Amino acid sequence: MVQPDAVGAAIRRALPDAQVSVEDLTGGGDHLQVSVVSSAFNGLNRIRQHQLVYKALKDELESEAIHALALNTSTPA
Repeated sequence: MVQPDAVGAAIRRALPDAQVSVEDLTGGGDHLQVSVVSSAFNGLNRIRQHQLVYKALKDELESEAIHALALNTSTPA
């Protein structure tokens, strides 16, 4: 189980300008809906954008503290 605030903090450490929204889908802390908006995604395809977020959450994903991650990424408007 991981706290939504910790997920947001981990992403912001990797992508300092990121606007992050984290929703716990089941109340158990392991199924999350995450939306990330960052200028670091400029010029990157969706797969590469997601890879940057996965890298930021590497420890949580490897330990299975996060079991399921629904991810939306975009660049600032």
